[in-house]
Amino acid sequence: MMKAIRLHEFGGPEVLRYEEAPIPELKPGEVLVRVHAIGINPPDWYLRDGYKMLPPEWRPSIPMPVIPGTDVSGIVEAVAPDVKRFSAGDEVFGMIRFPSFGESAAYAAYVAAPASDLAHKPAGINHVQAAGAPMAGLTAWQFLIELGHDVQNPLQPEKHQPVPLNGKTVLVNGAAGGVGHFAVQLAKLKGAHVIAVASGKHESFLRELGADEFIDYKKNAPEDVAQDIDLVVDTLGGPTTGRFLRTLKRGGALFPVFLGFSDAEEAVKRGVTVSMTQVRSNGLQLEELGRLLDVRTVRVAIDSTFPLADAQKAHERAASGHIQGKIVLTVV
Repeated sequence: MMKAIRLHEFGGPEVLRYEEAPIPELKPGEVLVRVHAIGINPPDWYLRDGYKMLPPEWRPSIPMPVIPGTDVSGIVEAVAPDVKRFSAGDEVFGMIRFPSFGESAAYAAYVAAPASDLAHKPAGINHVQAAGAPMAGLTAWQFLIELGHDVQNPLQPEKHQPVPLNGKTVLVNGAAGGVGHFAVQLAKLKGAHVIAVASGKHESFLRELGADEFIDYKKNAPEDVAQDIDLVVDTLGGPTTGRFLRTLKRGGALFPVFLGFSDAEEAVKRGVTVSMTQVRSNGLQLEELGRLLDVRTVRVAIDSTFPLADAQKAHERAASGHIQGKIVLTVV
């Protein structure tokens, strides 16, 4: 048996129970990871509250009890006989089986993961930093650099295509958060002029990460002050994301990270491409990102850490907002 966080019902942070659970069994193609740290992400609380943000007919049925979480860093305990990329003792990190509903099971002392979802942990960062990287880093990577899969997005007819960034002006909304702080760094790395939008207390942090300009949304609505933008990455997305259309050049693009965009006619009229994608597990992309993390070309900012037993407090911290980087759970 092992310690894990499990849900027996949907609800607020109080439904996260720290308890004994069976150690997962290895299947072909899998690696058993002894977990050192777990990154927390929005899908963790979507699962916890029963996917209330989805229309009822889209809500998956989740067998209880279920272990939430997708992002881990740890040490390989055992590998299935057909796995060649990893061996016992390797340090690894990854986003496990995403998207899937309740099958990732990362809030636990041990996780069984498809080898294809894992990468070698960079020696230059610790397990806490590595656990903070997978979902947020891969989301920024798949939106901005390389999609890395052929799975059709059911919400748009065409495949998501990253756009050339060199010499372009990119605005990142929600720049201090998990996906946002990676998007700022990757856009900068690819030669863009980056405008970061966040609350004022994050300005020096974002300038350190390479932001060329900063908009404090508490003082100015970004859609009122930004103009002639080539790409807006709206990490918040949702129903208000259409407000950025007027900041974009004709031929520009709006990439909302969350569902809810509904101004398609206005986008066509303005000649703006609106595109999104669902991040998917990809160990090979994570190896590439890992090389950048290893030499600190890209860094993971950690907002706060909590022991696994305090997952409830970590979810309360997430709900309180104004996160700078990532919240991580640690396994002792």
